Amino acid sequence: MSLVKLTIKGISYSQTQNGAYALILNEVDGERKLPIVIGAFEAQSIAIALEKEIKPPRPLTHDLFKSFADRFDIVVKQVIIHKLVDGVFYSSIICERDKIEEIIDARTSDAIALALRFSAPIFTYKNILDKAGIYLNNPTELENQNPDDEGVLSSPETFGLDDEGNASTDIYKSMSLSELHEALEKAVQNEDYEKAAKIRDEISKRES
Repeated sequence: MSLVKLTIKGISYSQTQNGAYALILNEVDGERKLPIVIGAFEAQSIAIALEKEIKPPRPLTHDLFKSFADRFDIVVKQVIIHKLVDGVFYSSIICERDKIEEIIDARTSDAIALALRFSAPIFTYKNILDKAGIYLNNPTELENQNPDDEGVLSSPETFGLDDEGNASTDIYKSMSLSELHEALEKAVQNEDYEKAAKIRDEISKRES
């Protein structure tokens, strides 16, 4: 079976279902998207890895794993989303130490959070993308799903995104730039990284 490389398009959050986040993966050489429901902690960890400018004052669990792996010369080479059963994705982390390769089973959200920290590529098999991939012209059309299941999204749900697929930040638009910087620093200190990422986005828009 042939592998298809994926990139992370973004993370959206539900305004109607508490704790539901959608991680949207994008086919590198195509137009299909692979949306996966993940939990709040994993969404936060992935968002932190994507936001290079936000440094947590204490290591998150995936940061700790990265430090542990670095100490013992373990490298994550790639992540493969290898199975889809009853709407739930299963993934493998391909690791290497002393030129010996090991395969470790992992939840997809954990595997992707680690792939980002190791700058490792993310793949899935073509048959999984054929089965679960969608052409997501409107990223607000996503399904109600239990975030613990990490399942595929296939029916409508509103995720509070604007026309460009960005999380709504109306509350920050009325704030001055200095107030935004203060709020960003406070959010990082409080380890509220989802909030910090939104504030960082608003600052970047104004400073660009």
